[in-house]
Amino acid sequence: MAEDAKASAAGEAAPASSTVVASNDLKVVVHPIVLLSVVDHFNRVAKDTKKRVVGMLLGTVSKGVVDVLSCYAVPFEEDERDLKIWYLDHSYHEQMFSMYRKVNASEKLVGWYSTGPKIKPGDLQIDALVRRYCPNPVMVIVDVKPKALGIPTEAYRAIEEIREGQQQQWTFQHVPSEIGAMESEEVGVEHLLRDVKDTTISTLANQVTQKLGALKGLVARLLEVDAYLRNVLEGRIPVNHRIIYQLQDIFNLLPNLNVDELVKAFAVKTNDMISPSTSPR
Repeated sequence: MAEDAKASAAGEAAPASSTVVASNDLKVVVHPIVLLSVVDHFNRVAKDTKKRVVGMLLGTVSKGVVDVLSCYAVPFEEDERDLKIWYLDHSYHEQMFSMYRKVNASEKLVGWYSTGPKIKPGDLQIDALVRRYCPNPVMVIVDVKPKALGIPTEAYRAIEEIREGQQQQWTFQHVPSEIGAMESEEVGVEHLLRDVKDTTISTLANQVTQKLGALKGLVARLLEVDAYLRNVLEGRIPVNHRIIYQLQDIFNLLPNLNVDELVKAFAVKTNDMISPSTSPR
């Protein structure tokens, strides 16, 4: 449902020997260590400024899934008055990538990251530079100060676009992204969250906050679905049958709340929860 992000600029063509995966069949999975590294990079270099930081992403590509397993920072500067003027130390990148290969040869260069928080005018040129080292890089924008609900990452891939009466151009196309973790990473994240947990907040308050966040997220998704369906009905965007099928599956999975046994079960559970707090002491 997300619209493709567009930004036009000239770029270098990818090597002819590269295997191109269609963006519609591509998915980017960002692992927790990458998010921690990006936030640490931002806090060290650009905290309390309007600057952004840039780095390289390492991982694997298999069956249309880009697993971003690690990353490293790269020296980067750009002119605040003209964002098309920038400098990226590719010699530093070459040295870092060479050292990473000695530690873990299975991880390849899969793309680059930026703390955006949006696409900038010079990003297509940066992507063209990264294509010298990686045939089909993905660009992941990590929001280090997320204000909205949802995951703090947006992924894009540069594609060639030919418009009638115009020269061939490169443009960014949105790619689905998600946060994923292996079992060992999940254990590490749980220990980290346990260390940063605020002990002054009660368990009940945490549970209420989590449920409130989940409900806000559900409302946001429902509003997104509503906006999409309205746009389709009014002819603003074409029908995407894959999205319609997924919505139909969601509606089919909704439980029937008019069953007497289910209503009784809800009532019993509610009474059991309320009775301890209302019983006389």
